[in-house]
Amino acid sequence: MKKLPLLLALMLLVVPALGCISQKEQTPTQTSTLAEENELVVYSYDSFEYLAKEVIPKFEEKYGVKVELVLIGDAGEVLNRLILEKDNPQADVVVGIDNSLLAKAIDADILEPYKPSNIDLVPKELLFDPTYHLIPYDYGYIAINYRKDMVQNPPQSLEDLTKPEWKGKLVIEDPRTSSPGAAFLLWTIAVYGDDGYLYYWEKLKQNDVQIVKGWTEAWNAFTAGEFPLVLSYATSPAAAVYYENKTMFGALAFSEGNYMQIEGAGIIKGAKHKELAKKFIEFMLTEEFQSAIPTNQWMYPANPNVKLPEVFEYATKPEKSANPDPKYIAENFDRWIKEWTALMVEGKSAEEIINSRG
Repeated sequence: MKKLPLLLALMLLVVPALGCISQKEQTPTQTSTLAEENELVVYSYDSFEYLAKEVIPKFEEKYGVKVELVLIGDAGEVLNRLILEKDNPQADVVVGIDNSLLAKAIDADILEPYKPSNIDLVPKELLFDPTYHLIPYDYGYIAINYRKDMVQNPPQSLEDLTKPEWKGKLVIEDPRTSSPGAAFLLWTIAVYGDDGYLYYWEKLKQNDVQIVKGWTEAWNAFTAGEFPLVLSYATSPAAAVYYENKTMFGALAFSEGNYMQIEGAGIIKGAKHKELAKKFIEFMLTEEFQSAIPTNQWMYPANPNVKLPEVFEYATKPEKSANPDPKYIAENFDRWIKEWTALMVEGKSAEEIINSRG
């Protein structure tokens, strides 16, 4: 994400980019191996900072160690940094590599498989990596949000968005510059296929869909009443209630299913503090960590034992998901972005683009 840039940018002040740091004496009950490892380096995306401020001090206190948190843009940038450092790894743990980046991360050979002793806390349907290079810690859904004060009968499917009644009324994010925008592109590919997604986007273009650079711009236009529909997250209405006490927004579960994002954490191959890294992965699955996810990440915790806050009654949890296979994404994502650009920016037709493929 999603991280999710979800609503935090509207309400929270910018704080320093370093993680929480504390240090205590090791207790006699801890192993000598852990006693020798008094620092852990964690890489993640920028918005993980808010969750980290709440949970990292607990880990530091529990093990008497210091955690250095390094924040690097979005998840894609984090992964690229790890690939660049492959021959001289600086991090011990990475947090925030999701299912869309799984294949790229494994192919890059930057992660070491590790099956936590408490992995049974995670439902099997969330285990998106059977090799345990990445361990899921939260999940969520992309969704079209609508204004209840402007829409009486909201769309029920992706196909509905191409109908005349929604002409010029939907604002979405550019997949070249936005995580939710990229997720929406993948969602349409999962539903319509490798050729069909281009014809679908052609219909969206004809229906005057509005495309902006990022989530904040789209959400601000939506909340200002410029558009009755926006591409956002299934938890966005809950966050709007939590931060601004606004209840006029709703999120839609579409008949085709919604794109599901699962975020994972893993141990870096060649990590200098491997035993402590293992403890951190296990800590991430405990209720102590998981209970802080909902109102910091605006995602669902992977541990189902965590009770969701009441404000999540305003969120929507789709019953089914629509996702391409991670390996399929890794093999084709760059091409899809180029084809999307040719269609939506350069003005080529879906037929032209398909016929030009090698």
